[in-house]
Amino acid sequence: MVKKLTGLTLSIMMTTVLAACGAANDSANGGETTGASSNAAANVNANANETASAPAEKIKIKYWYAFGEKIEEAKQHLVQEFNASQDKYEVVAEHQGNYDDLHAKVQAAFAAGDAPAVTDLEIASTGVFARSGMLQELTEYAERDKDELQLDDFNKGLMGNAYVDGKLFGLPFMRSTPILYKNVTMLKEAGLDPAGPKTWGELEEYSRVLKEKGKLGMTVPADIWFYEGLVAQSGGQMLSDDGKSVLFNSPEGVEPVAFWKKLATEKLIKIPVGDEAGATADKDFANQLSAFKFASTAGVTGTLEIAKANGFEMETAFMPSNKSYGVPTGGCQLVMTSKSSDEEKEAAWAFIKFMTTKENTIYQHKHVGYLPTRMSAVESEEMQEHFKQFPQYKVAFDQLEYARPRPMETAYPEVAKLIREAIEKAILTPDVEPKAALDEAADKANKLLAK
Repeated sequence: MVKKLTGLTLSIMMTTVLAACGAANDSANGGETTGASSNAAANVNANANETASAPAEKIKIKYWYAFGEKIEEAKQHLVQEFNASQDKYEVVAEHQGNYDDLHAKVQAAFAAGDAPAVTDLEIASTGVFARSGMLQELTEYAERDKDELQLDDFNKGLMGNAYVDGKLFGLPFMRSTPILYKNVTMLKEAGLDPAGPKTWGELEEYSRVLKEKGKLGMTVPADIWFYEGLVAQSGGQMLSDDGKSVLFNSPEGVEPVAFWKKLATEKLIKIPVGDEAGATADKDFANQLSAFKFASTAGVTGTLEIAKANGFEMETAFMPSNKSYGVPTGGCQLVMTSKSSDEEKEAAWAFIKFMTTKENTIYQHKHVGYLPTRMSAVESEEMQEHFKQFPQYKVAFDQLEYARPRPMETAYPEVAKLIREAIEKAILTPDVEPKAALDEAADKANKLLAK
């Protein structure tokens, strides 16, 4: 699940000075000598030759990344592969928590003049970082190396958040969409068709049957990422086209909250809150208390392992539709910070290119479950065979047909926080109507967008 930039992280922004360091060298001359002097001269010449033939010191850069477990394994493996692939650069990879943690630490390090040259960046935060001057624009690099990079090979459905104000600032890396995870074993035992649910109505029907069996239909946090998908499915959008006002309190934005509240009130689904809400949903699904969960495609590999260990069959599917299908994209892209030296920027660019190759997008997809970001990877024989063997991985790619980029207005991370709080208030407080809660959030959000 993606994490968003919070008000705390927004408040840390900006200005900085970066110090540079220099180096010195010396030289020696020798003349024709005899005896001990000849030996000394020979030693001097030998040392000089060794110095001349010694390899140049590698340019070392830092790469900061988010999340652990299978995701961290994949990133560390790729970093090791990059370092072994050439002798000019060395990347030091450092784990920095979740996206919120990572963003705050990058901002603080940038202000202190010690930012990593490369970092993961959750896609909705690209606008905030780019407009603050923290990111290096990549357009010139991409044009210079266009034959090697093949920018057009990246899935177009994943490029919407790579650009800010028409300029390229990131390359898709570990990208995702939310998908529906299904405990097929529970559905069969309840007499339900494992091919569903495909609509909101079917989700409600399935949940009623499961309640009779003492189970929940779904445990789902009031997460902004999932809500964005439900709004899209209802024919709405989060913000106006110009990004200057909100639209989430429209009928299309209210409908998902009203639906969630209805199902939660009737105890057909559970909506946990707080920092552990996502973990609660994962536990309920793993322990077969809930038949469904919404989660990132990044969890496919891990959830398959859990299902096998706990003795149930797991499948994935599109998020159920309302008026239509619809889904936000998520995950991170790789970006370069702007205050590195020219040498460090070249190292950073070489690393970013390596991490996003066809071969490496296949590797991270198979190891974790994130979307394959390059079309050449999707079309490869290796990936097609993988999809046949494990169709759970292909769902997120197919769902990209209905994908939307996430809003990238500077104030959106704060707006998202207001929306989540409004959703939780509407669902957990019996006498609060969803429309009223979202209207209140909209008033505050519009003031943020107007700044």
